[in-house]
Amino acid sequence: FNQAAYEGGKAAAEKLGATFDVIVTQNISDYKQNLQTFIDQGFNVIITVGFLMGTDTTLAAKANPNVKFIGVDQGICVDEQGAPDSTFACKGDAAKLLPNYQGIQFAEEQAGYLAGIVAGSISKTGTIGSVAGTSLPAVVAYIAGYEAGAKSVNPDIKTLTQEVNPDPAKGFNDPATGKAIAKQFIAEGADVLFQVAGLTGQGVLEAACDAGVYGIGVDVDQVETLPNLSKCIVTSAEKKLKDTVQAVVESVASGTFKAGTVAYNAASTPPAIGLSPYHDLKSVITPEIQAKLDDAFAKMKSGELKPPRQ
Repeated sequence: FNQAAYEGGKAAAEKLGATFDVIVTQNISDYKQNLQTFIDQGFNVIITVGFLMGTDTTLAAKANPNVKFIGVDQGICVDEQGAPDSTFACKGDAAKLLPNYQGIQFAEEQAGYLAGIVAGSISKTGTIGSVAGTSLPAVVAYIAGYEAGAKSVNPDIKTLTQEVNPDPAKGFNDPATGKAIAKQFIAEGADVLFQVAGLTGQGVLEAACDAGVYGIGVDVDQVETLPNLSKCIVTSAEKKLKDTVQAVVESVASGTFKAGTVAYNAASTPPAIGLSPYHDLKSVITPEIQAKLDDAFAKMKSGELKPPRQ
């Protein structure tokens, strides 16, 4: 997830002939200082990645109106003064109060819905699972879409889901617990497992491979990141992170930058969500399943189909 956003920023910088650098944050408490480091160094476009960076990005954008901020997975919620709103009343107009800050928000529920169609179509037991690292909005949306997509092809399907840990530092970095939860789901009959859990999800996919059931990755094509697990990863529910981040950075240079929370989805150009290639498991996706996927994507693009976000 972070790497894909990084590659989008790097690609934009190369195209624009700009200087590019990256800081890999080790602790959540370092977000503020890492942002300030880039501000002090004179960078005029700063990309922050993840919902958890939203508050610090909002504060930095308010304090530095001449710097453009791009927040991935950040819905901007501010009060009437443009400060972060911890009550989530969001009474301030973020686009007007912080014209230098765009929050990129993907329609995870759409990508999840497509993954759910796959899961519901290929499950032989009628039971599928999903593992959430931490119940952040993007994670909840993925799983809500996944369950709705599965039920669209099998209304009687049983869906198992569990959050690993409410602390994101633990929830997304615990492959052993991810594997344990996956094994429990498999014992309960699940034969398709969807991971929305970062590094924790690697354990989920490993358990799927060990048991000879199907795994579904998240955010990026996980066959590319975990090629040793290609035998069981049927697809991944993708956000087109690289393409979207690159386009938003380039919009700063072209003068078409949009402030506020901006939605990216099936109707975006290029599409901002989708499924990864099926790689080793192409034969599992029959023409009938693909037709259902194509129909759902077309209806999401037109607005006719609106999967739930929670």
